[in-house]
Amino acid sequence: MQNTLTIARRELRSFFDSLVAYVVVGLSMITVGLWFFVANGGVWQVDRANFGRMFEALPWLLSILVIPLVTMRSLAEEKRSGTLELLITMPVKDSEVILGKYLAAWGMCLVLLACSLLYPIAMFVWPWHLGSLDWGPIWSGYFGLALFSAAGCALGLLFSSLTESQIIAFFFTAFLLGALIVLGMLAQWVHGLLGDVFSFLSFESRFEGFARGLIDTRAIIYFLSISVVCLLIAFRSLESRKWS
Repeated sequence: MQNTLTIARRELRSFFDSLVAYVVVGLSMITVGLWFFVANGGVWQVDRANFGRMFEALPWLLSILVIPLVTMRSLAEEKRSGTLELLITMPVKDSEVILGKYLAAWGMCLVLLACSLLYPIAMFVWPWHLGSLDWGPIWSGYFGLALFSAAGCALGLLFSSLTESQIIAFFFTAFLLGALIVLGMLAQWVHGLLGDVFSFLSFESRFEGFARGLIDTRAIIYFLSISVVCLLIAFRSLESRKWS
């Protein structure tokens, strides 16, 4: 566990030593702010203390920008530069490498989510107090987003383990995560067995309950299962390099 945390700290520090962390957080905060406050009249048109608009934007932002950016270099860049061979020959296990890089990518997503909390705090706690806010759906929504990003980071790490190109890893991750959100939208229009399949697979459908303040154990199991399966496949992909 010590090796895992050491790798995670090193990877997380590398985000802040480069421009990655600042670009991700800066662009994300600007995008969420514009969608929340400006687009289509913003939250002011809702006429109640509701942060549903933010929970509409954050899954898309995580899927299309944040998760692909923070996972694309995790293993792909190390494989391309040859430093991965050096890393796995050190006295660390392959599982520790995978988990360390995964925790760093997930930690970067959690940093972004923590920053986005500034919006409800600024509006309803300090420096403004625009009324009372039901914090239950806020916390459940953020819990759902943490699970959403955990599964997404595992998926991104999987693609990063399968290629030496950061660009390929980025686009495959963004495409698949975007598709898993679109499936939830299609499920509202497609009925019958196909609609049920779309809803079962969709990240968006699984997250909707959390955004409404509901803690769904089936969604928790779904996101955790995706995370475990993707990490296991990434581990096997890394392990196979020893025999190639």
